[in-house]
Amino acid sequence: MKVAVVGYPNVGKSSLVNRLTQTREAVVHERAGITRDRKEVACEWNGRRFTLIDTGGMDFQDEDPISGSIREQARAAIADAQVAMLVVDGRAGVRPGDEEMADLLRRSRLPIVLAVNKIDSAQDIANTAEFYGLGMGDPVAVSAAQGLGTGDLLDRLTELLPDDDDAPDEDIVRLALIGRPNVGKSTLINQWLGSERVIVSDIAGTTRDSIDLPLEFDGRKLVVVDTAGMRRQAKVQESVEYFTTLRSQRAVERADVALVICSAEDGITAQDMRIAELAMQEGCATALVLNKWDEFGMSEDDLIHERAKANRKLRLRPKVLTASALTGRNVARVLQEAIVLGDRMTGRIPTPELNRFLAETTQTRQPPAKQGHRLKLIYIAQIGERPPRFAIQVNTRSRVTRDYAYFVENRLRARYGLDGVPVIIDFNERGSGRRAPGGDHRADRLKAVQEDVFEELADVGFDVELGDVEDDPQAREVEVYEYTDAGDDEDFADDDEDFDHDDEDEDGPEPAPGG
Repeated sequence: MKVAVVGYPNVGKSSLVNRLTQTREAVVHERAGITRDRKEVACEWNGRRFTLIDTGGMDFQDEDPISGSIREQARAAIADAQVAMLVVDGRAGVRPGDEEMADLLRRSRLPIVLAVNKIDSAQDIANTAEFYGLGMGDPVAVSAAQGLGTGDLLDRLTELLPDDDDAPDEDIVRLALIGRPNVGKSTLINQWLGSERVIVSDIAGTTRDSIDLPLEFDGRKLVVVDTAGMRRQAKVQESVEYFTTLRSQRAVERADVALVICSAEDGITAQDMRIAELAMQEGCATALVLNKWDEFGMSEDDLIHERAKANRKLRLRPKVLTASALTGRNVARVLQEAIVLGDRMTGRIPTPELNRFLAETTQTRQPPAKQGHRLKLIYIAQIGERPPRFAIQVNTRSRVTRDYAYFVENRLRARYGLDGVPVIIDFNERGSGRRAPGGDHRADRLKAVQEDVFEELADVGFDVELGDVEDDPQAREVEVYEYTDAGDDEDFADDDEDFDHDDEDEDGPEPAPGG
């Protein structure tokens, strides 16, 4: 259920949305015209969940093209809502723009709540009387700044909202589009949606907020988040741009997948790399998209060069895709790749297949030795997803070197198509008592899967037995000391068909010390 929040510019709509939702999702500034696209923010009151649609201020006398687009966005919000909330300025009194807005809402035939904002004290309540003339019923006095009257306003809204029995869909991919200003993020989203859902302009910085947009593609549901352009911090001078950049960063934190949109005219720049690193650090599966590549005559050699540059600089080796948001070329393929990345974030790899991989990895490159004692990788299991997390039990954790850990990670990434997907590998030592980030005891987490490992490995033809760990004779655990594949690969057919076993660059680049 949705409530469209509309009104004249600078009456405090975004401030009121933030107050009602107890968030800072909507960008607020004393300058009028900050909100441009419509933005949906979740709200809950007395057990009722609904969405507030924040819109830009509607000035019917302003002939600027951006102002015209803002009015269209507000009209679209009204068409998408079940209830409308008209916000007016209690200090300024009734203005011509308020009357035009009231006429527009009456024609929509929606239930309407009139919220008189900036009633910051009991003495100001008398200011609400003149708004009866708008014909919107009893006005609700409210103060976004002080929080006064918000409970009454929420009560009125929930009374008018129809019942909604739809259960939330858990299988939704959250996709964030991030990048420098004016690289075509909003145009790409409009191509996917088939309409100008997001305001597009040649002026850099047109998008001011992070906008959540539902989308369905090939039967899959996504929430696409359009974000404001992110410039280097030294170039961020206006407070508005500072706060919109913060919103973009928060959008990345909530996303499963991030697409870094780059301009083919500039190639992949240092700022594009920094933005990609930000997404990866927040745990997003990431890919880079060179937009306008056909417009600027980018050759195949140019593309190979850009991909090599990304692989050198970004350790997760994200894919570099090409598209033209303006013409629509390859835009569907980019969306398909985003869905694949989302599936990689949530996919599970069977334990027997992982241990087959571990055996091949140690045979390809022997684990390191320290002071005559060699590191031994005993077994591996996947213990988490979003992002994928693996636990490898070893004989002595102190013998795990950074280079060998990167080698295993690169092999894992190449084997299962995890390019651009954050991968966490815990090297655990039996009886170490270490705790994983987040407080889970690693030994306890491994114990849950360890009992199944012996049977799974034996079932698919591995020669396994229960053995002693060299440095802890008291500890008993599953030790895979010899791999004798029975030759029946059909056991993995169903479980592994979603994973890419193409191992063209089997070893991957050897990471330098320090990552």
